[in-house]
Amino acid sequence: MATRKTNRVSAATEKFTMIIDCHGHYTTAPAQLQNFRETQIAHFEDATRPAPELAAITDDEIRESIEQNQLRALKERGADMTIFSPKASAMAHHIGDEAVSKIWTRINNDLIHRVTELFPREFAGVCQLPQSVGVPIRNSIEELTRCVDELGFVGCNLNPDPSGGRWTGPPLTDKAWYPFFEKAVELDVPTMIHVSGSCNPNFHATGAHYINADTTAFMQFLQGDLFHDFPDLRLIIPHGGGAVPYHWGRYRGLADMLKRPPLSAHIMRNVFFDTCVYHQPGIDLLLRVIDMDNILFASEMFGAVKGLDAETGHYFDDTKRYIDAFELSAEDRHKVFEGNARRVYPRLDAQLKARESHS
Repeated sequence: MATRKTNRVSAATEKFTMIIDCHGHYTTAPAQLQNFRETQIAHFEDATRPAPELAAITDDEIRESIEQNQLRALKERGADMTIFSPKASAMAHHIGDEAVSKIWTRINNDLIHRVTELFPREFAGVCQLPQSVGVPIRNSIEELTRCVDELGFVGCNLNPDPSGGRWTGPPLTDKAWYPFFEKAVELDVPTMIHVSGSCNPNFHATGAHYINADTTAFMQFLQGDLFHDFPDLRLIIPHGGGAVPYHWGRYRGLADMLKRPPLSAHIMRNVFFDTCVYHQPGIDLLLRVIDMDNILFASEMFGAVKGLDAETGHYFDDTKRYIDAFELSAEDRHKVFEGNARRVYPRLDAQLKARESHS
């Protein structure tokens, strides 16, 4: 459990801490992207329909889509950089087949790369993967390698349920996932466990399916021995770890009942939670329960909850202000806002060090 924090950081200390948001999505991409997707799906469902073709997207259109949205909010909310990936709900691995997913994935990742090229100081790339129901995860390794080695991406998003809420595949601790984890370790990139849209009407995508998946992944890790086999694997569970911090005692107790090691040794050397929690009491609980070395600042901007909170007058996903309101020592503040991200994403750390050496 995290220790209590007593010293609010000074303005002088804050000046030397970079604010890195580890979880952002390109939800404001130019309309040509969605037009392509709709045509692609229609053509898959009926081959007599026109084949999809991505209309040209100019650099100016990308700049406008970013400058008026994520970049504006990033500056207004006092952050410096976002680790940026395609729109999560649009990955939709349950739609189409492997060929459809490969094309859609490559287009999205290439667009993220263009964002990082246009705004290299503010955005670092994370890729989606061309997963598809019933297709071995090893088939996604080629795209991961391309994005890391050729495009300079620093991580990836892995969908633990490509079926979109049906949960037809094996748990993450199953050896079917091992080829992918082996490659992630070899490339030294972390993996965010992030589902996509839900085709199951029982589970609203962002309100239920996302949080279910976060919690489910943690329980799978508790039951299995994944990190015994992959001691250097680093996984991020987003959205504050789902229900896990709120039920920390439950999982500690289950570890004991199931004869597993304590969570600190069994899971938390390899698993990290982000701060995509949209109210002050939730952030307070996260920071009190989970060790500070396992928390990465994030906002999901712009993601599941975009509106203004009528009770506070601030945007729900302005998560920095919740952390600012919590009494953190200067050391812990540095960990949450910068240090942990640079440790968990070593390729990002290398990029930042290279930039710092030339500044």
